Amino acid sequence: MPVTHVINWYAGWGMILAAFGTGAAVGLFFHRDDFWGGYASFRRRIVRLGHIALAALGMINLLYALSPWPAVEAWQGVWAGRLWIVGGISMAVVCFLSGWREALRHLFAVPVAALCAAVVLTLIGGKG
Repeated sequence: MPVTHVINWYAGWGMILAAFGTGAAVGLFFHRDDFWGGYASFRRRIVRLGHIALAALGMINLLYALSPWPAVEAWQGVWAGRLWIVGGISMAVVCFLSGWREALRHLFAVPVAALCAAVVLTLIGGKG
């Protein structure tokens, strides 16, 4: 299966590698019951979500990379690819920042908007 959207292939694998790295780094301390406020704390849950978001959105970038639609040269393909990357990276970053400062959770509008736009452009650029 040929890679159609090459930049998303690299971004996807990069996000998966980052998920492994962040999971390993944070996982070193998860055995402590009081780590970041305990198992049910917002801080610990949002950082776990950032780690999982990297893996999941990395896989979605890989799926998009192998998709023949939208065409790479179409404007929908160009912008959808960019937005899949921006959404994937910014979702994890906002999760990690929210774990640091809870007020930064309001930044979730950025990755959500990017990912919603990526889906719409992917659908518009698809062939039915």
